[in-house]
Amino acid sequence: MELSTLLQQLVNGLTVGGIYALIALGYTMVYGILKLINFAHGDLAVLGAFIGLTVLGGQLGGGAPPAAWLVALAFIAAVLVVSLAGVALEFTAYRPLRHAHRLSAVVSALGASMFFENGMMLIWSPQTRVFPSHILPDITWHLGGVVLTFTQVLIVFSSLLLMLALYLYVNHTRFGTAIRAAAIDQDAARLMGINVNRVIISVFILGPALGAIGGLFIGIYYREAIFNMGWLYGLNAFIAAIIGGIGNIPGAMLGGLLLGLFNSLAAGYISSSWQEAITFGLLILILLVRPTGILGERVAEKV
Repeated sequence: MELSTLLQQLVNGLTVGGIYALIALGYTMVYGILKLINFAHGDLAVLGAFIGLTVLGGQLGGGAPPAAWLVALAFIAAVLVVSLAGVALEFTAYRPLRHAHRLSAVVSALGASMFFENGMMLIWSPQTRVFPSHILPDITWHLGGVVLTFTQVLIVFSSLLLMLALYLYVNHTRFGTAIRAAAIDQDAARLMGINVNRVIISVFILGPALGAIGGLFIGIYYREAIFNMGWLYGLNAFIAAIIGGIGNIPGAMLGGLLLGLFNSLAAGYISSSWQEAITFGLLILILLVRPTGILGERVAEKV
């Protein structure tokens, strides 16, 4: 095992892990507030990839790299549209069932996932849409035997920055305190004057916004988007949230990064065809040792 090969896999793993962590935060925030698995969250992330590609698409016909402001506009448009979709999802699919049996909400979440998936197929066709290779500067660094691209650096640092910002917002702001209070006990939060509905809406804005950025990163990094890939990436992000301790924000971050590293090492040293089986094996192993996830002790009490 060469050291350069190991370091290369770690770089690749951190890149993918950062994307998983961004998407996993949406799962864990919704679960922390509503104790609900939002199965449509992976599809919202993919919606972000399609929105970003649509914004960029009109300017890439000549093969010239898009201007920086256009790339920024693609991310802003993806965040805004997917956040609105998240709010609409909460109003139509989850709020009417908030006091119903939990199974009803699960079925509604699965239905919402199918709605978004088929909607994207109708709008953008069932064919795989290819992202151009020159969206971001084609800069590559060679550090020893390790190849590091500008895209990887951007994804890793942006993901870490966004995760840090969310953590500080939830733990060091007044509204973040309201989110944590609502996650512990919604009735008690209402008695303290907290508008719980407003808190829930904010969660359905923040989570999908981060998912949209993660989805656009997927499209730029793998250079493709297809209507049904939300299931695969959503499942990996969901597993990441469980590994870290679903309902726990630092746990989702840690789980995403660990899963990305593990996937990359498994693909590099064993086989990419065994990657999914190995991922589930890791999940089972961790749940056997830590049934509530690595940071799961705080799940029921803090978000």
